[in-house]
Amino acid sequence: MFAPPRENETCADRAGQERRVLETRQSRKAVLNNPFLSLKHKNYRYYFFGMCVSTIGTWMQNTAQPWLAYSLTKSALLLSVVSALQFLPALLFSLFAGVLIDRLPKKRMLIITQSLSLLITFALWLLVQSGGIKYWHLLITATLLGFVNTLDMPLRQAFVVEMVGHEDLMNAIALNSLTFNVARMIGPSIAGILMGAFGVASCFLINSLSFVAVLISLFFIHPIPCGVPEEASAQSVFACIGDGLKYIFRNEELFITMLFMFVVSTFALNYGVTIPVFATQVLGLAGTGYGFLMSALGAGALTGALVVAALSKSGPRRFILYFLPALTGLILILIGNTNSFLTTSLSLAVGGFLFVTYLSTANSNLQIHTEDRYRGRVMSVYSLIVAGSTPIGNLFVGAADNWFGARMGFIASGIAVAVFIVPIFIFMFVRRDRV
Repeated sequence: MFAPPRENETCADRAGQERRVLETRQSRKAVLNNPFLSLKHKNYRYYFFGMCVSTIGTWMQNTAQPWLAYSLTKSALLLSVVSALQFLPALLFSLFAGVLIDRLPKKRMLIITQSLSLLITFALWLLVQSGGIKYWHLLITATLLGFVNTLDMPLRQAFVVEMVGHEDLMNAIALNSLTFNVARMIGPSIAGILMGAFGVASCFLINSLSFVAVLISLFFIHPIPCGVPEEASAQSVFACIGDGLKYIFRNEELFITMLFMFVVSTFALNYGVTIPVFATQVLGLAGTGYGFLMSALGAGALTGALVVAALSKSGPRRFILYFLPALTGLILILIGNTNSFLTTSLSLAVGGFLFVTYLSTANSNLQIHTEDRYRGRVMSVYSLIVAGSTPIGNLFVGAADNWFGARMGFIASGIAVAVFIVPIFIFMFVRRDRV
């Protein structure tokens, strides 16, 4: 254990000592620890509980928006366009966001992004509540949220170390994933009930109000300053981006992890498109049944996040980093061949467990092996891969569902994961042989 941070001590002051401890622990056998270890940090407690409230609201909207889009259009392809537009800005601007994150105060930027999210979602509620909502309104609001999330996603990832330091970083990342997946389980269930009782507009209103919880928590947070490296401040934006990309390419841990993440994120992170189509066309479910399917996915994801949090002191596991992507592809194929609510729910729970266990471990592996001065740029590439690849995956599964039937979105995604990880394994072994 480390002593509490000294007054005016920065992340950089403690990074070397903490990384040595982490490397030692990663060489040990996996042992269970308190999965809520990071909550001993006051800053992180405020952040954690604020994000719990906000993320439930976000998942309520993530459930309601695809359902609304499909209700307006009756087209899987047009539904996928809405999802794609929400992630398209990340594909174009994530690298620039990373430079800003490495240069500007993270807490101040979070206040701005959360405030903008509040305003956009409130405007969407007004449109739905008034009865004047059109498909093109969804396209605009999805794009605007996409621009905000392009900065907000890597910003939240990079901000964690300023609240817990390096020693408890992996545990805090797992708890972030836990928050996300508790919300994934609870949010869709609440959304399904509210959509049936009060209409889809209620989900957008609650999500808008939920951002207030994060803004209040940020008021009480006093992060450990990491500072801005002088060389990063002096460089041009494009030079900063190039420097960050070279850093990732030269670091084998970062580069290989990014390659696997690209495949998994592109083809396995499309539940917002595949589940509503599968629920209606294959299982014949209405809004409430769809919400429970999303909750089953969230229940599996929650279990995965708890497992990663409980094993966080042992460091990222190689089996999870390299072999869970293949298992994720297989479960997607299985989901596409299910025929009942029960088997689909159970399969989605397994899929959620595998995906979140992998994603939390990959995130931890990236942050543990990244120097503080590159953290914003590395996490912007992480967000670029996770969010920026989603438009490709959304359009892929939307087209598969539209042209070949509602099952093919899952099946084609699983086949794509299995096929594309093979050249990564080949590249990994060839690269290591040359070294």
